Amino acid sequence: MRNQKIKSFYNPMVKTKPDKLLSLFEDLAEKMNINIVQGKGDFQGGMCSVNSESYIVLNKLKPIDQRLGVLVKEFSKLNLKNIFIQPVLREYISSNQEELL
Repeated sequence: MRNQKIKSFYNPMVKTKPDKLLSLFEDLAEKMNINIVQGKGDFQGGMCSVNSESYIVLNKLKPIDQRLGVLVKEFSKLNLKNIFIQPVLREYISSNQEELL
């Protein structure tokens, strides 16, 4: 039991709420000149370019975990090696990217 407490204390994913992760993704998108747009409709979401500007479109009607999944999928396609990303967000992308493969 004691080891579990220590393990969860060091796990950055344990205390990170979905709203905080969404905020970290928004900060990352801003650094990379990507616009995140949330709308309502019958769509899953994804990345697109309009007039040489990049957008990630999220469906507001979907649960936050599905919106985070879209963000993981789209940011996983990009080169993030030379960009500072909060460690908790980098770990979230890395661990969830494996589920998408």
